[in-house]
Amino acid sequence: MGLTTGSGLSELSVLIPTLNEARAIGSVLEEVLSVGVPRENVVVVDGGSTDGTAEIASSYGVTVVRQDGRGKADAVRTGLRYVRTPYVLVMDGDYTYPAKYIPQLLDALRGRDCELVVGVRVFGRESQRALFRFGNKVLTLFFDMMFGVRLRDVLSGMYAARLSELRRMDFEMGGFSVESEVVTHFASLGRVCEVPIEYRPRLDPKAKKLGVPHGIKIALDMLRLTWRYNPAFTIFALGALLLVPGLALGAWVGYNYFFTGINYYVKGLVAIMMTLVGLVFLAMAILALYIKRTEIRMRRYIEEVLRAVRERR
Repeated sequence: MGLTTGSGLSELSVLIPTLNEARAIGSVLEEVLSVGVPRENVVVVDGGSTDGTAEIASSYGVTVVRQDGRGKADAVRTGLRYVRTPYVLVMDGDYTYPAKYIPQLLDALRGRDCELVVGVRVFGRESQRALFRFGNKVLTLFFDMMFGVRLRDVLSGMYAARLSELRRMDFEMGGFSVESEVVTHFASLGRVCEVPIEYRPRLDPKAKKLGVPHGIKIALDMLRLTWRYNPAFTIFALGALLLVPGLALGAWVGYNYFFTGINYYVKGLVAIMMTLVGLVFLAMAILALYIKRTEIRMRRYIEEVLRAVRERR
């Protein structure tokens, strides 16, 4: 696949949320402009920086706006109002995501059957501390399990999408959960693609904004997203949790039966009932995931048929 350069990037806008990134924003903008993104298509959304980030960004002649509200989600929502191109790419302003991958993400968005292309942090992963790599992997596996997909990096801060579909989002989660909400929205449509990218160390390590509490909040927000996009699975998955006390109680009853000679008939019956009910709910949760996948495939098939009909007219 050939890289899109020069005028080919005129259909793409780059949206950069920032908060106190004075040491990095200049280098980020230089890279973005050097790959061929038109200056008028770069939108920097500042969340109230006190270190001169907005002033530095303005010196590059790009659009700089003050975000409404607080947090990264509000920054993205604010920036989308200033985008006038059919495609938009969101990337962090801390210099960790190389702008050289912008043409590749746009090419994938144009040439493949997807509405969202995520830059998967494959190269240079040592730039991120082991704890954060582990947390990202756990959250991604959790996300894949909840939504029945096979993605590798749902928390990447670099992704490209079709503007029309991205504007349909509600951005309800807020904060650093915005990436998972974006991926959830597009995954529910079955239109998420991935492109391997490099991940670099921050120019200002002291400005790190993501910590362990944020990871916990992201996991909780993923549960909220599951309820919104696949409530049947959420209900059945909660019911399947009966397996835990059922098996624990059953193990305790079994231990006493075989090793102490004490028989707990009522508790044993309760353990059996809880385990059986939990197994039924687990089977229904798995079925709900497969039904969701079937829904996604049917939606894509219908859209392909409609597209073919429109092309014949």
